[in-house]
Amino acid sequence: MRVSNLLATKGHDVATISQERTVADALIMLKERGIGALVVTGPTAPLVGIFSERDVVRALADRGATTLQLRVADLMSAEVTVCEESTSVTDLMGLMTAQRVRHVPVVHDAKLVGLVSIGDIVKARFDELEHEKQDLLDYVSAR
Repeated sequence: MRVSNLLATKGHDVATISQERTVADALIMLKERGIGALVVTGPTAPLVGIFSERDVVRALADRGATTLQLRVADLMSAEVTVCEESTSVTDLMGLMTAQRVRHVPVVHDAKLVGLVSIGDIVKARFDELEHEKQDLLDYVSAR
């Protein structure tokens, strides 16, 4: 299975935010959309960083409530692990584990085409296992 298969199921919509917006703005977007990360946009395509709930928790522990007035650029992870639609889900699982990331933007020709979360991968793997289980049950029942 490839990342393109995941995106065909979940869609290509990606929540983005400007690096100049405040952390408070980003938190509102995360809550409204029920997601855990935003792709951060800026002067360079297709992205300049990724902003996650994890970034906020760490900043709140270090800086307290003043964190909410900071810019997204102040907290985002600027080194972003990305993949392509042709990347295998198995390779992406290994990459996410090795890099200890939960969200990976998908890029194609310097354009943002999707975002894959660890939850998307777990769901896809679960569906795959359920399908294999049903195939085995069908095979055994046909005897």
